[in-house]
Amino acid sequence: MVLVNEQRKLSASLPLICRCIISCILVLLTQLTLSLVPRFFAASPFIVQFALSGLVLLLVQTLCGWCRRLLGVCASAPAFVFFNILFIWGFYIAVVRQAVSSLIGGLFNIEVAMIIIGLCSIMSKDPGLITNEFPHLDKLVEGSELGVDPDNENSLSRKRVRYCKICKAHVEGFDHHCPAFGNCIGQNNYFLFIVLLVGFLATEASYVACSAQFVGKSQNFDKSQSENDWVVNLATSTMLFSILQLLWQAVFFMWHIYCVCFNVRTDEWVNWKKYPEFQVIESEPGESFTRMRFTNPYDKGFLQNVKDFLSLRR
Repeated sequence: MVLVNEQRKLSASLPLICRCIISCILVLLTQLTLSLVPRFFAASPFIVQFALSGLVLLLVQTLCGWCRRLLGVCASAPAFVFFNILFIWGFYIAVVRQAVSSLIGGLFNIEVAMIIIGLCSIMSKDPGLITNEFPHLDKLVEGSELGVDPDNENSLSRKRVRYCKICKAHVEGFDHHCPAFGNCIGQNNYFLFIVLLVGFLATEASYVACSAQFVGKSQNFDKSQSENDWVVNLATSTMLFSILQLLWQAVFFMWHIYCVCFNVRTDEWVNWKKYPEFQVIESEPGESFTRMRFTNPYDKGFLQNVKDFLSLRR
C-alpha cells in the first residue's frame, strides 16, 4: 500500500517536474538569445538595442508558444519567473558583483532573497477562497445577481466574492488571476501582492544600476585585450531585460495604486457590466432609451480606501 501511494505521488509530480525543466530551458534560451543583440549591434545606440531586445523577447515567446502547441508541452509561468530570478542573481554573483561596492551588493542580495521569500508566500497563500460558507454558492456564476444586497454586510456582493475561471473557485475580494504567481489575487494576499510588486521594481532597478556600472567599467579597457566580450554582452542583455521588466511592471504597479486609492478591483473595472452593484441606469427626460454607467459603491474616499487596504495585512 505504501509503495502504491509513493508511485501515485511520483506520477502526480512528474508533470510538474517536466514543466519546471521546460521553464528552466526556456529561461536559458531567452537570456542567451537576448545576449545576441549587444553582440551584433554593439555599435547601435542604446535605444535601438532596447527596441531590438523587446522584439527578440516577443519572438522567443511566440516561438515557444508554437512549440507548446505542436509538442503538447508547456512551461510553468511561476517557475519561469523563479528561474529568471535565479539566473540574474547567479550572473550577478559570478560576474557583476566585482564592479560594485560591498554595501550595494549586500543590499541587492537582500532584495533578491526577500523576493524569493515573497514569491513562495504568495504562491502558497490562500487568496480568500470561499467554499461552503454561503448557501447556494454552487449556483453562483459570473454576473449572477445571487447574493446582491448592498445593505447586508454578509452578502456575497458586499464581500466582493467573484468567480475565477482558471482556478474554478470563488474568491473573496478577487482582483485577478496572476499567471506569474500561479495563484489568484484576492482579499488575503492583495497587500502581499502590492508589496511584492514594489520588491520587484526595487530589485530590478538595483540590478540595472549594478550591471550598468559593470558594463561601463568593462568598456574602459582596451577592447583588443578583452577576452570576455560574451560576459559584457550578457551583462548588457540582462540589463536590457531588467529595464523591459521595469517598464511594464511600473505601469502595472501604477494601475494597482489607482485601484487602491479608489477601492476597486481589476476584475470589477473590466467586467463591471456583469455586476449589478456597479451599474446605474439613467435616462434623460424625453428620451426613449436608457444608458448604463459605471459607479463604485465601495469608494469611501481616498484616506478610508487606503486605510482599508492597509487593514488587509495579515
